Amino acid sequence: MPSRGPSEKEPTVAENTAISWARHTFNPWMGCTKVSPACDGCYAEALMDKRYGKVKWGPHGDRVRTVPTNWNKVRKWHRDAANAGEKWFIFCASLADIFDNQVPPAWRKDLLDLCRECPNLIFLFLSKRPQNMVRMSEEAGGLPPNCALGATCEDQKRADINLPHLLIAASRLRAAFAFGSFEPLLGPVDAGWAMSNNPLDVAAGILEHGHFSPGLETLRRIEWVITGGETDQGDHKARPSDPAWFRRLRDQCAAAGVAYHHKQNGEWISHEQMGGGWEYTRTKDGVRYGVLSEGGFGRTNRLFGGRDFPTEYPWNTAGPGGWGPGPCMVKVGKHNSGRLLDAREHNAFPEVA
Repeated sequence: MPSRGPSEKEPTVAENTAISWARHTFNPWMGCTKVSPACDGCYAEALMDKRYGKVKWGPHGDRVRTVPTNWNKVRKWHRDAANAGEKWFIFCASLADIFDNQVPPAWRKDLLDLCRECPNLIFLFLSKRPQNMVRMSEEAGGLPPNCALGATCEDQKRADINLPHLLIAASRLRAAFAFGSFEPLLGPVDAGWAMSNNPLDVAAGILEHGHFSPGLETLRRIEWVITGGETDQGDHKARPSDPAWFRRLRDQCAAAGVAYHHKQNGEWISHEQMGGGWEYTRTKDGVRYGVLSEGGFGRTNRLFGGRDFPTEYPWNTAGPGGWGPGPCMVKVGKHNSGRLLDAREHNAFPEVA
């Protein structure tokens, strides 16, 4: 008999997800607490708390289990995947964190039992709390072999904290694979040690960050990297991501043979990504404006309709109005910025048995 929580609700978002790195999204419950800078522009809070009022965010807020019909969708996806002879990736969860301390343990056990029922689905457990993965999974009866573990690493500080915990958990729990989500990417990250084909490099990286490494025979590395820029959510305005940060992780993946998936550029693109089709013309009220140059920049002209547009220097070390070491970024909106990195999409997925 499935455990029942204090309340059950139907999510308001479509479960057939538009997220490029999953086939579907499943939310067994809703509600969470912000724990890192990546949470500043939380999509789930903006949607389910502030917009729809379905759940109150925060440590003293709600954790609301979704209705049984929502859980039954997963069983249908499993039948469909089995009939197609495929393994489908299921993101779990976009409106919560599976390893949140405030979630009733019985709910987590119900979720892992459901995962065991559906071996043709690969459940992607993406968390900002990888330090809880081992304990909470073992308390729920162990991690099913069709569950992959991922951690959000928005900058070097969070990567240094989360990647060792993630790889320890993936190794001890025998996860389907381990993956890193570098979205929103808020600073440069070096994650090469965690992608290395050499277990000694991975073990050394874990030790360097203050943890004991699992045995080399079971030690896992990151097998999938997802990157993306931030988008506006409610009152939170997106922070830009330097495309050089994406390239660094992409190149580290290529060198290590790790699958790389670039989800989106976010709200901002750089002058370089626009093709150099504009130049500075004036400053007004402390804001620097640009205007499109003449030439073969048809797409850019369509974006702005020939109007002036504000530009910003988020890495400006010289203060307002000065010049800094980073690229000049232009806010064009997530639909206009697209998913291209160096004129191509990056859509790789890890192989699963």
